[in-house]
Amino acid sequence: MGKSLEGIKVIQLATFVAAAATGRYLADHGADVIIVEAKQGDALRFTGKQEGRPQTMYENTTWEYLNGNKRCISLNTKTPEGKEALMKLLEGADVLVTNWRIPALERAGLDYETLKQKFPRLIYAMILGYGKTGPDKDLPGYDFTAFLGRGTYTHNLRRPGGQAMPMAPGVGDNNVGLMLALGIVTAIVNREKTGKGDFVSASLYETALWNMSIMLLASQYDGSARKWPISIYDNANPLNGSYTSRDDRIIQCAMPDYDRRVEHFMDVIGRRDLFEAGHIYPQAHMVEIGAIKECVDAIQEWFSAHDKDEIDRILNEGDIPHSVCYTWQEALEDPQANAVGAFYEVECLNGNKVKVTHTPVRMDSEDDLGGRRAPLIGEQGREVLQEIGYDDDKINAMLESGALYIYDGQPGDGR
Repeated sequence: MGKSLEGIKVIQLATFVAAAATGRYLADHGADVIIVEAKQGDALRFTGKQEGRPQTMYENTTWEYLNGNKRCISLNTKTPEGKEALMKLLEGADVLVTNWRIPALERAGLDYETLKQKFPRLIYAMILGYGKTGPDKDLPGYDFTAFLGRGTYTHNLRRPGGQAMPMAPGVGDNNVGLMLALGIVTAIVNREKTGKGDFVSASLYETALWNMSIMLLASQYDGSARKWPISIYDNANPLNGSYTSRDDRIIQCAMPDYDRRVEHFMDVIGRRDLFEAGHIYPQAHMVEIGAIKECVDAIQEWFSAHDKDEIDRILNEGDIPHSVCYTWQEALEDPQANAVGAFYEVECLNGNKVKVTHTPVRMDSEDDLGGRRAPLIGEQGREVLQEIGYDDDKINAMLESGALYIYDGQPGDGR
């Protein structure tokens, strides 16, 4: 069978991660996503040093996971020919995805108000740092700052009094990218009803706040949410805690419905005596008399007496919601992750093979998501222009003038 978004053409005018994640989702479900890239290349192509991979465009896992299944044209949109080509692409497009800042778009004549007059059916989709309105709407937004920092992750996800832990890059970007993809699909459905395009936006900051809804709402009340970061002894629900095994692995438990779970859990770990003593049930009583520490220490004592594999087996047999906390290397080899198709293998242009992540939405009505290699700078430029009516003479003239660029370097080339 075909894919849901076949026939939808998307122009991706963006840099770095978030908007590219939007385009990747749309491409995985059949849209023709065309990256419009500058000659110097998206900065994301040159982040190898901090990721440990080769500093080359020929083996770039980050570029692959975000831009596989897409095509690329490199235009100098500051030239009349390059700008004209971009406009012809937009004329036949359904969606424009961008994360350029609004003042830059206005200077280039690519802002929404300008383009909607020319292309009234175009869905204009934008990744923002802090939102479309407000005093900080024009600030630069990155997932480290707008999402993880201001979005309350960095301050709260640390030990009390301790330094903030280094944040993992891309977490916020991937989140907001999928949110924008959801908005785009909604706008496509609405366009079928109205015949009109729309402006669709998603911001890193708003997405972070949505993700943190439970704690943000809880902080309106006088409870532990106002005291974060907290120690495990301040956690009103020890069954939602993480504990360390004898072989120094962390096991995360997840039982938000404490009163309904605690008796069975204590039976599973052999501590029914603690439950029957009456100190830790019901939850409100445990909190009132200050017995949280007693409960936590008893649970940790049991975890400390067993290795992670034994804990995993016992808790699985007892149907206790939990997980061994994986390393990144373990996740790559996890049979479950591989069974559901979380990864696919790409043969890089330098001959190496690497695993790359798929976007996480599956539909039974669609074929496999696929994993076509991500393009080099301008790799499909000639064919993209041919599709909108350019002949070889005009394309060659654009290559000669620098309005069009097709990367022709050799494997191993850096920036």
